[in-house]
This record gives sequence, C-alpha cells and structure tokens, in this order.
Amino acid sequence: MTSHHDVHHEQVSTAGREWWRSAVIYQIYPRSFADFNGDGLGDLPGITARLDELQELGVDAVWLSPFMTSPQKDAGYDVADYCDVDPIFGTLADFDRLLAAAHARGIRVIVDLVPNHSSDQHEWFQQALKAAPGSRERGRYIFRDGKGENGELPPNNWQSIFGGPAWTRITEPDGHPGQWYLHLFDSSQPDFDWSNEEVKEEFRRILRFWLDRGVDGFRVDVAHGLVKDQEFPDYTPDPEAASMGGEQTPAPYFEQPGVHEVYRDWRRVLEEYDGDRALCGEAWVSSVESMAQWVRPDEMHQTFNFEYLLAPWEAGELRDIIDRSISAFTAVGAPSTWVLSNHDVVRHATRLSLTEENPQGTGIGPDFPGIPDHRDAVRRAQSATALMLALPGSSYIYQGEELGLDEVHDLPDEARQDPTWFRTQGQKYGRDGCRVPIPWAAESPAFGFSPTGKSWLPQPQRWQQLARDAQQADPASTLHLYQQLLRLRRELGLGAGQLEWLDGYDRGVLAFRNSATTIIANISASPLELPREAELLIASAPLENGRLGTDTTVWLRQ
Repeated sequence: MTSHHDVHHEQVSTAGREWWRSAVIYQIYPRSFADFNGDGLGDLPGITARLDELQELGVDAVWLSPFMTSPQKDAGYDVADYCDVDPIFGTLADFDRLLAAAHARGIRVIVDLVPNHSSDQHEWFQQALKAAPGSRERGRYIFRDGKGENGELPPNNWQSIFGGPAWTRITEPDGHPGQWYLHLFDSSQPDFDWSNEEVKEEFRRILRFWLDRGVDGFRVDVAHGLVKDQEFPDYTPDPEAASMGGEQTPAPYFEQPGVHEVYRDWRRVLEEYDGDRALCGEAWVSSVESMAQWVRPDEMHQTFNFEYLLAPWEAGELRDIIDRSISAFTAVGAPSTWVLSNHDVVRHATRLSLTEENPQGTGIGPDFPGIPDHRDAVRRAQSATALMLALPGSSYIYQGEELGLDEVHDLPDEARQDPTWFRTQGQKYGRDGCRVPIPWAAESPAFGFSPTGKSWLPQPQRWQQLARDAQQADPASTLHLYQQLLRLRRELGLGAGQLEWLDGYDRGVLAFRNSATTIIANISASPLELPREAELLIASAPLENGRLGTDTTVWLRQ
C-alpha cells in the first residue's frame, strides 16, 4: 500500500509526462462553438479558427463532443460511422488540420467515444434488422424475444433514460412483429452487446484508427453502462437518483463488474502508442468511492467527478466531497477531477444560485421559479471556479463558462431540440439551455458565432455584453479572471500539489493550503478578515474594505 505522501511525490515527478494528472481540459460542444461555413451549426474548421483564443485562455487540452457521422437524433451521441466525420462538421482532412493546429499550440485533443450504443443507421444495425433471430448480425446488439402469448410485451420493464420504455419491437423481414431490441437512450440508439467478441474487436479497431491519427485520448460516454446483467431482471430506478445512474444499488444495466474488463483491454491498446494517451470515463455511479474503481492503475486514467458537480454551494458538503474524492482517487494512484458545467447540466453561473430543486437532465424553462439575477449568480460561479481551479488534480471547463454565460432558460418552445423535451411531451426542458452557441463578438452577426447570423439555437440578446471581445477589453471581466486563474494555477503548480485544510475558520468558510498557496472561499453571509501579512494573488470578486465578502474566493501567498 503506497502512503499518501509517496503518491504525492509520484504525482509531482510525473506531472510533466502524465499530463492528464494536472491538466485543465476545455470541453468543446462542436455545434455550438464556432460556425465557419455559415450554416448555423458549429464545425471543425470553426474550432481550428478559434484555437488562438483557447491558447490565450491557457488550457492544456480540448475535449471534442461527438463529431462522427450521425443522423444527429441525439446531438451526435448516435453514431452511424465511428471512423469518419459527419459532413455537418467537416471532413477527416478538417479533423487532421484541427489536430495539427492544436498540437502546434501545445494543446492536446481528446475525442468523444460512444461505445454503449450506436445509431440505428449504423451498418451493423441495418444488417441486424434484415437478418434472422439468433444470427451473428443480431448478436452484436441486444435482441430478445418478447413476453406474453405472442411476444407482444417487452422482455422486461426497463425504462429509457430519455423517458418511455427501453425496448422497441421490430418488424421482421417477412413483415411479422418480431423481436425487441434494447436502447437505454433513444429508440434510435440500440445498445451493443458487450458480451460479444466481435463488438470488442471492432472497438479496438476504432481506438487504433483515432490513435493512429494522433489523438491524445478519449472521453468515454456512459462508461458505467456497456455490460448488462445477463439475467435481464425487472428494475425500477430510484426516482431521486440522477437520470444517468447513481443509485445506491446499481441498476442491472449500470456499474456491472464486467465493464472493468473492457477498459483493461482498452488501456492495453493505448499503451501500444507513444505519448501518454488518456482515457476519461463518464461514469454516473453510486459514489465517488465506486467511481475510483474506473481509474485503477490498469484501467482508465480519469473519470468525471459528478458528485462534485452536483454538490450544492454549501461549505460542509463541498469539504466532504473534496475529502472523499482525494482519498478515493489517491488510494488507486489516480488524480481527482473537478468539473462544474458540461453539455448535460444547467450552467453553473445559473445552477449554483437556484433555490428550487433541479434534477440533472431536467433543465429549466421560462416558468422556473426564482431565476437568479445574473450579476449575483456570476459572482457565486466565479467564486466556485476559483475554488475548483485551486484543487489538486485535473479540471474541466465547459465552453462559454469563461464568459460567465448563464443557462438560457427562456428559449421559445418551438426552438427546443433536445430529445428529452419531445419524449416527455414538454414535461422536462432538457439540455438545450446549456448548448446555445457562444458569443465571440458583440457587434457581429450571431455575436460572431456564424458569419451569416444563423444559429441552430437562438442566442439571447443579453449575451451581447458577455461576448468575448467585449470581455477582452474589460480587465474586471469573467474572461480575464479565468485567464489569470489558469496562468497562476500553472505557475504555482496547484494541479500537482497536495491539499491541507486550515482550521480556525467559520463553518461557512473553506480554507486550505495547496503547495505554498493559501485558498479561502467565503460561502458564509459575513465578510471575513484576511490573514495579516498575506499577499493577495487573485480574488474572484473585489474585496470589501480589505475583507473577503460573501461568495468570494481568494488565493494568497503567506
């Protein structure tokens, strides 16, 4: 058993080589980042054209949400061809140019991989529909006979994450009602059967295809799924749990032990390549302790810390999840990861200030009570970001949070495109509000997102003042804060540091030392005197008569 201290030394000595241990990784949602050809959808050449701004921001890597060939029923998480680029985003040559341009700026590139399910337009699924029950073609997916007298009832009671049953019945080639196939998500996203050797071999081929092109790693979608309980028992999820999993008792389609064999296999593939390639898992699991099992030394390198993302802005809960994360990940020799926003959750510049319940994946709409004032909400979000970026490990930033963008809760109904909105008949708003194209230039069409002014989701007028060029000219802007935080984080070595809590502070205050830096986050309602003789390195909001106000985080040198 390695002591905490030894792991710390190991992290420091390998920080340069094992870049993923301390990296700041910027998530790009391609359709909403930058539109080069003017069709209203972001694309790969648009990303390439904006890499200078990301270099200026100071990120170490970008993670690209799906850009592979897809009918786009679920924004690209329904893949029809894993080894090509969807024409709406460009071509493989565009991808190669993007990769070369990023590498030339010292920015690594992680691509999103979706192994739980494919699109129903995937060649394999089309072959399965034409083939007979029990055939090799059907064996790559999860086809089962139905229950009931004539197989008219689904094989079990599982429900789709997007609402409605998780099984769809097909019509056999001879025209008769036939077998049912499993889709944990939309009916256009059939689940692969990961007990099938052919599926395993195909994904080894896909990994090598992208590794051969030079990608630096993969973010793995639904990394806790893939393997299903082969008994296929009935199961009703806990209504309180996050929609993607996280029940105390794992669902029979999530967190199954066999999933770890898949990632051990993938890790061996990555280790055939030079240059320290990384696997990061999206695993919505029952606890951070369970999550650490995904990053044991022979499995993934990182996994998203959703428990941290979902934590309320409350000092006791934050301290608890920070402690448990560092303890659980350190025990397996992995870095903790920290994240506040992504393409599936309400942006934290809104979410942390909501007073009503907002379950993950549900979204918020124009009728949601108590939408916070943007100025107050951004102050809290900036404080949360300054806290997160001071923690040892790796941090994820979601595009637009460096501009302080709020959740677009007031999209018109007719503009919404998330399958959740349609599958729940408008009961849940879904995730469109965090996916609105981001503003680059205050006085340009579509705020600089697109040269023609087209935008696949409408941008709110209030974002004009949040456009990147407007913030670039304002030293007090959110953008400047992020640039300074990222520069200091690197200079002070915080990502590869070690956390030590400081006592003597009120319950609503988080105070710790990381390396030689003191970090204090004031979550309480009362202003706080700062330690004497301390040099202020950065504050997430201006001090109030030299004191630390509510919802403010400072980094100090003592």
